[in-house]
Amino acid sequence: MQSNFSLALHGGAGTIEKHLLSEELEQSYLKGLETALNIGQNILASGGTAIEAVEAIVISLEDCPLFNAGKGAVFTHDKTNEMDASIMCGKTLSAGAVASVQRIKNPVSLARAVMEKSNHVMLQGKGAEQFAKEQGLSFMPDDYFFSQYRFDQLMNVISEDEAFLDHSAKPVFPDDKKFGTVGAVAKDRFGNIAAATSTGGMTNKRYGRIGDSPVIGSGTYANNKTCAVSCTGHGEYFLRAVVAYDVSCLMEYKNLSLSEACDFVVKQKLVEMGGEGGLIAIDALGNIALPFNSKGMYRGWLNDFDKKVAIF
Repeated sequence: MQSNFSLALHGGAGTIEKHLLSEELEQSYLKGLETALNIGQNILASGGTAIEAVEAIVISLEDCPLFNAGKGAVFTHDKTNEMDASIMCGKTLSAGAVASVQRIKNPVSLARAVMEKSNHVMLQGKGAEQFAKEQGLSFMPDDYFFSQYRFDQLMNVISEDEAFLDHSAKPVFPDDKKFGTVGAVAKDRFGNIAAATSTGGMTNKRYGRIGDSPVIGSGTYANNKTCAVSCTGHGEYFLRAVVAYDVSCLMEYKNLSLSEACDFVVKQKLVEMGGEGGLIAIDALGNIALPFNSKGMYRGWLNDFDKKVAIF
């Protein structure tokens, strides 16, 4: 049965322990997810496209300081905020992505501009920022992105790293208990699907590190023939496993269902590699999958039969 329209979103995955979340903070996260879900629902209900819906959902999550994207982006080792984002249209297979951009209010909108108003798929750093200025996108001052909580995270990770300066022990992967990314997938009334992902990356990241979120095929993918996928997890593993495209391939070449393909990649392939995280996915019939192999994933979804936000 084909759903009228449906969508799903995520706000990160990892070791999210219920007893470590106060009731007030848990409700704040759920409210942030529900607000974004409602924005996407209103767009699709009024005849909007899947691309419009996923961009608007991700903008809402980027504007919420609770999530590691946009305003809530974590700090790099140099005490800056570097953000990545991507978006893809399942109907045309067109895509746009940006990496290591600074002071852009909504990186996902820049990714869409790259997709629709340039001849390229991915722009990075200063060049992407110059393109953003030419497109009239919003920049914000550094203090817009400052969060004492995020800054304290950085200081804690740096102090932990100092214990490993002799390089004789296992490397520390910053913020490895929670992988902060936001994303959305949607199917509109026209039967088209789309996906978008945005992140502030890893706390204390160095050397211009880029994860899977802006990489088409790893962190984001959409194809009307199969599915739309947005990932969240330890980016190095998702890059090596080409997770988003792998789900699509299993559906296209092995005729697996959406849920079968997602479960195989997330709960078997990634686990065997040592990768932690999850993804959200939707197919052209409106079926939704939200698998994760971590203790929790901030997520929400809606279709003709159900509407819900959850963490654990």
